[in-house]
Amino acid sequence: MNLYEPTAESLSAKDNVGHLLKFASACLSRKADQAVAPLGLTAIQWRPLVILRYTQINTPAELARIVTVDTGAMTRTLDRLEAKGFITRQRCQEDRRVVLLTLTPLGHDAAEKILPIISNTLNTHLKGFSKPETSQLIGFLRRIIIINSGHDPDSCSLGEH
Repeated sequence: MNLYEPTAESLSAKDNVGHLLKFASACLSRKADQAVAPLGLTAIQWRPLVILRYTQINTPAELARIVTVDTGAMTRTLDRLEAKGFITRQRCQEDRRVVLLTLTPLGHDAAEKILPIISNTLNTHLKGFSKPETSQLIGFLRRIIIINSGHDPDSCSLGEH
């Protein structure tokens, strides 16, 4: 098998996989930011709402892990979501060290609207890609995740929790 093995000399911004992945992610985040703005949310804020709505995850630590941010960043995000009236925080009765998160009716309504918005954003980004090309791209991205983290990305999907 002829494996891709770049060298320092062969890399440039136009064919550097890491740079391209980061740039593609930044483009997607920017468009998602614009798309969810009418809901009063930013790209970093919509994910916790969707996760709280469609999974069993309900603590800041679990959210930070699944969103792949540090707990400090998640706390700041949750502070903003709470100030906007999207979530409430409450101490767990069994373990007072644990904070439990709950969507408010406003947060629930916003979460219901987010997935169609994000779906449209993704469709815009993948415009012109055939279904087989999109499947191949997804397969490549999953392989990168598995190789580098040892985790199957499906274990972090919304339907698995």
